[in-house]
Amino acid sequence: MWFWISLTLLIVGIGIHLRWRSRFRRAQLDIAGLVRLQRLNQEEHLREREREQVRQQTIFDGMLEGVAILDAQGNVQSSNLAFRRFLNITQETRGRRLDECIDRPEIKPLLERLKRDGQVLGMEMVLSGPPIRVLQVNGNRLSGDQLTLLVFHDQTRIKELERMRKEFVANVSHELRTPLSLIKGFVETLLGGAVTDPAQAQKFLQTINKHTDRLTYLIEDLLTLSRLEGGQVSLNRTSIHLAELVQQVIEDLETRAREQSAHVVNQVPPGLTVVVDAERLQQVFFNLLENAIKYGKTGGTVQIGAKVLVSGGVEVWVQDDGPGIPEDSRTRVFERFYRVDRARARDTGGTGLGLAIVKHIIQVHGGEVWVNSEIDRGSTFHFTLPTENEFG
Repeated sequence: MWFWISLTLLIVGIGIHLRWRSRFRRAQLDIAGLVRLQRLNQEEHLREREREQVRQQTIFDGMLEGVAILDAQGNVQSSNLAFRRFLNITQETRGRRLDECIDRPEIKPLLERLKRDGQVLGMEMVLSGPPIRVLQVNGNRLSGDQLTLLVFHDQTRIKELERMRKEFVANVSHELRTPLSLIKGFVETLLGGAVTDPAQAQKFLQTINKHTDRLTYLIEDLLTLSRLEGGQVSLNRTSIHLAELVQQVIEDLETRAREQSAHVVNQVPPGLTVVVDAERLQQVFFNLLENAIKYGKTGGTVQIGAKVLVSGGVEVWVQDDGPGIPEDSRTRVFERFYRVDRARARDTGGTGLGLAIVKHIIQVHGGEVWVNSEIDRGSTFHFTLPTENEFG
């Protein structure tokens, strides 16, 4: 009997043990599952934090202003792409002093003002480059923190526009003052009765008429340039035969070519068509051909050519055999009032706006304009235009 009691107790014990082991194993599995789930949640949380940091840095780097955050010791805690680009920083900035990251003398007064006043408002920094940059810096301590926020605004374009505006006003004033002074002087002489010889009076009147025409041309060119730059010109595009338009301009300038004994050659392929505003393009050719005749050799040759580009469009060129353009002037000849030879340009009645008008007309058409030149071997002005196929 004790045997059966013992056997029964053994069987019950084994059952209890197996049930406990099963529950223990399930508990272990549950705990492992919870640990795994927690780990997955932590990993997802870290990934989300990383994604959020990437999003924040992307927004930070997308700002137009350069931004840097400094700690109480002046070390850079964070900076964006614009800041590093403005100051030409290529190495890592985090944890380094600002004056270590930027080896420029302009940084020292900035840090001194930050240390002394705790803020910097409207400080202007001119970085010698390359490229030359004008930056306006604002800095302030963040509220309740030992961090300092620096914001760099790029003022280079604004300063350049201000310079161009001042230069433009000065040039216009000069260009208007010269003929007006001459006109006024001759008129006062005539009104004062100092000239009694009819032939001399006629000469004075012819000079007055010449400078009056110069003023008229200058004002007309200024108005044209103003409309082009202001986007107030609407193009009346039509399909035209380029060679025929060039020939028409050559005939219009026949008298001037004869005065210079210049030989103008039209090498534009017959049948080549472009989709342009014919009146505006005629103005482009007139300005380029007139310059080529004016500045070319006496008895020289001016050539006009064109070719279809593989990449699409047409390239046109006007070539002379004049003295050429110095290298430092080749990038500036399309600026308003810029002249390579100022004395000769005024003697021939130029306004200094012709090439600027050419550039803007070509750009309005969606093309480009440039010049190649060699001293004593002449200059070639190039520009591109759309073909008929590009506008259907």
